[in-house]
Parts: sequence; structure tokens; C-alpha cells
Amino acid sequence: MLSTLEWSAAVLLGLLVGSFLNVVIHRLPTMLQRRWEVECAALRGEEPPAQPPYNLLVPRSHCPACRASIPWWRNIPLVSFALQRGRCAACGTRIAWRYPVVELACGALFGAAAWRYGVSYPALAWAVWGAALLALAAIDWDTTLLPDDITLPLTWAGLIGAALGWTGVPLADALWGAVAGYLSLWSVYWAFKLLTGKEGMGYGDFKLLAGLGAWLGWQALIPLVLVASLVGAVVGLVLKATGGLREGRYVPFGPFLALGGLLVWAAGPKTLLTWLGLPA
Repeated sequence: MLSTLEWSAAVLLGLLVGSFLNVVIHRLPTMLQRRWEVECAALRGEEPPAQPPYNLLVPRSHCPACRASIPWWRNIPLVSFALQRGRCAACGTRIAWRYPVVELACGALFGAAAWRYGVSYPALAWAVWGAALLALAAIDWDTTLLPDDITLPLTWAGLIGAALGWTGVPLADALWGAVAGYLSLWSVYWAFKLLTGKEGMGYGDFKLLAGLGAWLGWQALIPLVLVASLVGAVVGLVLKATGGLREGRYVPFGPFLALGGLLVWAAGPKTLLTWLGLPA
């Protein structure tokens, strides 16, 4: 039986991880861009451009507007945002709501995992899984990138978790879930490209669905994709009607795949199909 103290500790850990996820979401795309620039320079036989160190730890957290360093006591999840009324303490620039929302969502995911599995390795595994989906969804929404640095470890972690018995999914189901997840969207991609000459999605979507299949099993893929497609279509129509579509008039699919995965985990594939009015 999970005690209140244990559950609170799980939520607190999730809030702290959520604060770190904000760093990942903000910095990882820039890190990838710099890595690609170095690789392109090497292919051209040129010296890579000189750049100051930039990773998840360096430089220290700072305000994007005034570049003032943020001390730890002004970087406490949720609390600092509330005390500073959503503004930088140095220059008064408004802080994006993304930061507390990510922290709160990650805290909720860790709390849900602890509530469901107690203090255990499965709880930790599913909590980290949820945090990875949260980071991928935010990065994809901002940049239309689903970094291999997260999607590939996600797939391997799902297979290893199944082998260890932490995910509750038989290893065979996890393996075929990864295979079917990748090949299904890969097939849709090529069919769409052959018919229209355009690319309807990126390779990151294939890898993300492979990771979700590894964690949830092949049985979860159909309800997951149906929910992702339905919600994505609704959001796309709303953005089109309100003029909110970005340049190129596209909506990234990764956030909706992540949402579908979380709903399957929370409710189960059969329940999700019932909600959609389909035979379970």
C-alpha cells in the first residue's frame, strides 16, 4: 500500500525531473543543430566552426532575454514561477507558461506511476517513459524534430523492461510491437509519397511509434494511432480555422502519438476502442 509520504516523494521527484526536461526541450534541438554543422563541415573537409560549450549542463540556467544567471532558489519547480509571478526576477520579462506546465505534467506522471505500481522498478520505468514522451512531444511541437537521442533509447528500454518483467508486456509482444510500430508508419509514409510526391511525416514518427509498441505491445498500436489521428485532425482543423497553422501548414504528429500512448497506458487498449465506438 502506497503511503501519502511515498506518493508525495514521487510527485516531488517528478517536478524536479520536469524542471530538467525544460532544459532538454530547450537545448537539445540546438545541440543537434551544432552537431550537424560539425558533421557537415567534416564532410566538406573544413574545420568545424568555433563555438562555446553548449550542452545540458553548460552554460548555467539563465534568462533568454537578459542572459542573467538563475540561482537555484529561483529555479524551484512551480514555486519560483509563482513567487516571481511568471516573470524574470532580473529584467521582468514574462516567463513562458510552458515551464510550469511541463513540471506539473511530469509530477502528475510520476505520481500516477507510483499510485499504480507502488514503490518499485516498474513505477520508475513507467515514470521515465512518461517523461521521455513529454520531452518528445514538446520538442516535436516546437521544431518538428523527434531526436534519435530519445526515441532510440526509448525503444531499447521498452524491450529491456519487457525482458525484466517491469512493463508487464511479454517480450514477444514488445518485440512485435516495435516492429509493427515502425513498419506501419513507414508503409503509410511511402504510400503517401508515391501517390502525392510529398512527405506526410518524418522518420522520427516511425521510431516513436516503434518505441511505444515496445512499451505497450502490438495490441496497443491500433487504438493508439486512431486516437492520435483523431485528436491530431481536430487540432489541425482548429488551428486552420483560427489561422494558427505554422509556415508550411502542417501539424507535427509526434505529440498526438505521445498522447495516444499515455491514454493507452492509463486506460488500456480495449477501453480506448470502446470510447471510440469500436469493437474491443
